Amino acid sequence: MTTLITLEIRRALRNKKFMFFSVIYPPGLYLIIAGGAGGSRMPGMQLDMGMYYMVAMAAFGAMTAVLLGNAEQIAKERELGWVRQLRLTALPGHGYVGAKIAAAATVSLPSIVLVLLAGAVVKGVRLEPWQWAAIALATWLGSFVFAALGVAIGYLATGDAVRPISMLCYFGLAFLGGLWMPLTILPQWVQNLADYIPTHAYAALGTAIEGGSGPHPKDVAVLLVYLALFVSGAAWLYRKDTRKA
Repeated sequence: MTTLITLEIRRALRNKKFMFFSVIYPPGLYLIIAGGAGGSRMPGMQLDMGMYYMVAMAAFGAMTAVLLGNAEQIAKERELGWVRQLRLTALPGHGYVGAKIAAAATVSLPSIVLVLLAGAVVKGVRLEPWQWAAIALATWLGSFVFAALGVAIGYLATGDAVRPISMLCYFGLAFLGGLWMPLTILPQWVQNLADYIPTHAYAALGTAIEGGSGPHPKDVAVLLVYLALFVSGAAWLYRKDTRKA
């Protein structure tokens, strides 16, 4: 399993297109969105735009790496027969799934760090040292939820269908979770729905830390529930794929 994780990380680092969209694109998007905002306050919030979008784009970048990368890669490996070959080795099924999640989450770290650096250096965001470390850690740990979702989609969809399905989940979750714009400016029904969306709880981890407190227990609970659902779904789809093979 350790060998597979190492190989997965190396392969991701060699993929220039993947590295651009998962590492360079999020901090660039953050600077575009918050670049001309100055110290403007977010509507209905105590955070300014630089602080709010720093957390939102760090979460968005981590999602890009772990969700899109996992889903498409697994679907392609299934079609090429690589997963079937791995079943002939001593690697257990949960080892393959765990390796995919761990490797994707590891690759998401550079994106998180770059967004936080952009916030500190370019936008002048000022936080206590413990807050920087806590935001980075919370955003990284939270990305495991979406890494598991990527694994599940990779086993659910074929190579032709995996991209539209993963993109629909990706953009839908980002919009409904308030990663692109504050939920306070969206219709009330969207705000009500957001309480049950994992991306909203994911971004809330960082915004709570920016406010000087720890993550809210409700947000942590929502993410743990989704993590259990996605991991269970990925495991069930893996077993189903094994029987089919």
